[in-house]
Amino acid sequence: NPFGTAQDIELGLGLARVHRVTYVGELGWEVYVSADMAAHAFETLHAAGQEFGLKLCGMHMMDCARIEKGFRHFGHDITPEDHVLEAGLGFAVKTDKPDFIGRDAVLRKKDEGLSARLLQFRLKDPEPLLYHNEPILRDGKIVGYLSSGAYGHHLGGAMGLGYVPCRGETAAQVLSSRYEIDVAGTRVAAEASLKPMYDPASERVKV
Repeated sequence: NPFGTAQDIELGLGLARVHRVTYVGELGWEVYVSADMAAHAFETLHAAGQEFGLKLCGMHMMDCARIEKGFRHFGHDITPEDHVLEAGLGFAVKTDKPDFIGRDAVLRKKDEGLSARLLQFRLKDPEPLLYHNEPILRDGKIVGYLSSGAYGHHLGGAMGLGYVPCRGETAAQVLSSRYEIDVAGTRVAAEASLKPMYDPASERVKV
């Protein structure tokens, strides 16, 4: 089934609605069942997955995977106070549609230009860990703080997302700077990117 589609299926002795989407950057499904069928659905999927080496993973795993893919977390990376264009989510907004709440703000920001950009960071040293709120240094000066952080096991280093001021600057100018993250008082060199560092073309989710 193509990415972004949904369908109703039988799951064990119950019914489920499955969505061909992912928050971890891999081919997958989100499964929705009624509360009274939750335990049965889990037991059915767990039993069926044994021959494929299925393992149980928790929220920290999901956080590690989504931050490598650059997926934003509502409440940390994006809030009602953040602008959709500055968060790098302009692709999800179609301004040629009829009037909708926030349309004028999007068009105004396009005319004015961005005052900040959400960047993805990867520490070049694989040892330090990131959580969130660590200071972001641009060319030696603190310019912001990480909105979220986790370890990128595939990319081999701690990852973070955070906003960097950029009024009047192009994306290339923002990325040409030298970035560091202050980890408990130690400045650690970091790679910065506007595109997801893991699977930037989203080929793995569409297999």
